[in-house]
Amino acid sequence: HLLLFLLFVGPFNCFASYSRATELFYSLNEGLPAGVLIGSLARDLRLSTAGGQRPAAPQPPLSFTLASRGLGGQYVQLDNRSGELHTSAVEIDREALCMESSGATVFGGAAAVSSSSPSSESCLLLLDVLVLPQEYFRLVKVKIAIRDVNDNAPHFPVPHIRLSVPENAPVNTRLAIEHPALDPDVGTNSVQTYRLQDNYGVFTLDVEENESGERTPYLIVMGSLDRETREEYVTVIVAEDGGTPPLVGSATLTIGISDINDNCPQFSDSQLNVTLYGNSSLGTHVATVHAVDMDLGSNAQITYSYSQKVPQPSRDLFHLDESTGTITLSSKVDGDTPRLHRLIILGNGPGCIPAVITVLVTIIKVMMRPPEVVPRFIANEAEGVVYLKELEPINTPIAFFTIKDPDEKYKVNCYLDGDGPFRLSPYKPYNNEYLLETTKPLDYETQQLYEISVVAWNSEGFNVNRIIKVQVLDDNDNSPVFSQQLIELSIEENNVPNAFLTKLHATDADSGERGQVSYFLGPDAPSYFSLDKATGVLTVSTQLDREEKEKYRYTVKAVDSGFPPRESIATVTITVLDKNDNSPRFINKDFSFFVPENFPGFGEIGVISVTDADAGQNGWVALSVLNGSDIFVIDTGKGVLRAKVSLDREQQSSYVLWIEAVDGGDPALSSTAKITILLLDINDNPPLVLFPQSNMSYLLVLPSTLPGSPITEVYAVDKDTGMNAVIAYSIIGRRGPRPESFRIDPKTGNITLEESLMQNDYGLYRLLVKVSDHGYPEPLHSTVMVNLFVNDTVSNESYIESLLRKEPDISIEEKQPQISIEPTHKKMESASCMPTLVALSIISLGSIALVTGMGIYICLRKGKKHHRADENVEVQIPLNGRINLHMLEKKPMEISNI
Repeated sequence: HLLLFLLFVGPFNCFASYSRATELFYSLNEGLPAGVLIGSLARDLRLSTAGGQRPAAPQPPLSFTLASRGLGGQYVQLDNRSGELHTSAVEIDREALCMESSGATVFGGAAAVSSSSPSSESCLLLLDVLVLPQEYFRLVKVKIAIRDVNDNAPHFPVPHIRLSVPENAPVNTRLAIEHPALDPDVGTNSVQTYRLQDNYGVFTLDVEENESGERTPYLIVMGSLDRETREEYVTVIVAEDGGTPPLVGSATLTIGISDINDNCPQFSDSQLNVTLYGNSSLGTHVATVHAVDMDLGSNAQITYSYSQKVPQPSRDLFHLDESTGTITLSSKVDGDTPRLHRLIILGNGPGCIPAVITVLVTIIKVMMRPPEVVPRFIANEAEGVVYLKELEPINTPIAFFTIKDPDEKYKVNCYLDGDGPFRLSPYKPYNNEYLLETTKPLDYETQQLYEISVVAWNSEGFNVNRIIKVQVLDDNDNSPVFSQQLIELSIEENNVPNAFLTKLHATDADSGERGQVSYFLGPDAPSYFSLDKATGVLTVSTQLDREEKEKYRYTVKAVDSGFPPRESIATVTITVLDKNDNSPRFINKDFSFFVPENFPGFGEIGVISVTDADAGQNGWVALSVLNGSDIFVIDTGKGVLRAKVSLDREQQSSYVLWIEAVDGGDPALSSTAKITILLLDINDNPPLVLFPQSNMSYLLVLPSTLPGSPITEVYAVDKDTGMNAVIAYSIIGRRGPRPESFRIDPKTGNITLEESLMQNDYGLYRLLVKVSDHGYPEPLHSTVMVNLFVNDTVSNESYIESLLRKEPDISIEEKQPQISIEPTHKKMESASCMPTLVALSIISLGSIALVTGMGIYICLRKGKKHHRADENVEVQIPLNGRINLHMLEKKPMEISNI
């Protein structure tokens, strides 16, 4: 029972759903932008109030959905909430959307309504929209009619239209133009009218519309046409639609006037008078008639014929060429031939009455027959032309001529008439035989054809000419000749590959193949040069580099095609012109110069060598100092680097310069090089004593100091370098109770105690230390006073300082008692040596030898001591006088001299 119930109720449910389907119609213009409102489905379906009844309970919101995103869906945007339908970003083009204009064809949601429909020009977009929820569910079929706008101009399918009109076309003849203009728009926006820009007063246009609405233009003949007057008319046909504003399209219309046979042959004259001698030979030209037909092609074909009125004897005597209208003598004139002939000739055209011309031929009878000239050719002859090779030897025979009188009544003579290297002479022993021969070699290049006449005349003055043409045959006797034997060319370097250089030209006076010239490179030509064999175009296949090679010299050959071939040679010289493609180049990337310091200003430090491979102005190089220009200058021409001032190594030991070389090209090229100047030290700085800092300073030395202990040091530096800065220390002056108690290390300047200090060694010691370098050529030195105070304590500093202040001013004499005690004692002992010897000699004469030996021994020992005392005196002499320490520092040599 349930199954039966469902089967019964089901069809009614389908019917109910279908009954809720609704159709909505909208229309809009094509080409609208995105966002244009088409319509509101909710408003137009009146769904906002749900049929005008207020719902008892809140209802869910409405929802609108496109059932299918077909072709029509891409052109619209549907708001799911409000149901508003807008245009999308895809512009609607009616012509693209509805291409077919007949038959209701549905394609993916669009339809073009057939012509049987009341709205034949409509184009529809079909959309299916679902309305939800279930309470409002329905299927809405939306139809959007796309209205046409005038967005397409008429256009002809071909740019040039040709139409043929017969020249005898009557007035009002209508000819359809087979290529009418097309316009995708419809209705009044489609093609409405046609017009001609220039109708020449004989044409106009009319438009016919068929049942389907197609408009076809027709050309109407409004006047008479004549092809012989004008055979073609060219104008412009313009198509115009009915839009606002109207749009137009155009094409060229050529109207050709076709020919009809409306003209017949015509002769310019009605009669032609001709005179003919009775002795004329067969084939002699008598006359030519010519008729004219203004038509074309087959309509203008003319044939010539004799009229039936022309008697047969005249027809037999004179031949008429039916195509050309030429009349020639076809049989020999004799004594029975009539003297006057009337030749009536017809000019026949297709479908025409023949044109007529009369030719009157008057024959003048000659009673005496002219002499006869009978040639017998030895050289090659054809149709009266004799062929001779050039360079044939002199006296080359050409032909024999037999001269005779046919009546054998008169004496006949002959001679040769015409210019040329020919001679006609009697050939003995025969009578009336003559030989024609050459008198010098023939030259084809001078003259190719000679025309001479063998003239025979009798005693009655009647003569006859026999014309002989002599054609000179060319031989390969000329070599090609270059227009220039020396071909001088130039090309800039860095040329493009296969660059054109020149076109060689050689001529050959010979003819035919013998005068055809081919061009070849000589064996000395580089492989990258090419010469076209036929044209003589000379090219270079690679880039040339002037710096690699500036001059090219090689030969070229011109060869003819004769057998054997002949050739000539010319010389080609190519100069490669310079381009500024090379930067200046230093011989070294880095230059180093060693210069002694204190080098005089503007002295030559060194030479910067730079080259540029370019030539001329491109190879001129200018040098400049990029940095340090306030100290250094460079001679642009010679590249000599100089310093403006004297350089001091102690201020700066080296300089790094950058030198720029710029050539004279345009644009200029440049390069740089690094220059290192190292200053060599010279001994121009004496050692500088850093410690002790003053000659007035002093140091307390305890008497308990052990021998060998370091006391202090002298520390000095030298601004020079090398051996000029190696310092040696020495004590050049001493003063004190026992000054030899101290020594200085010559290398380190350390001062040490040599001997133990005694009670009587207390006091102030002053050591004059000389600090000397090992400079060359002359060492420099400085001096410093080292003050040592030997005591247990320093109880009275002011006293010591007063001694230090006064000491440099103490003269030698003031110091003499302190430093001369030991030397005076030694002298007294040396002086008492001799009395002792005398006393001993008196007391003991017997032991003189022993006493003498002992005396000598004692004297020798005293002498050694005296020598040591003298050394001490020599060292201490500067201390005995007034010592100016400042003077010692400035003039160190004076101390050594002392």
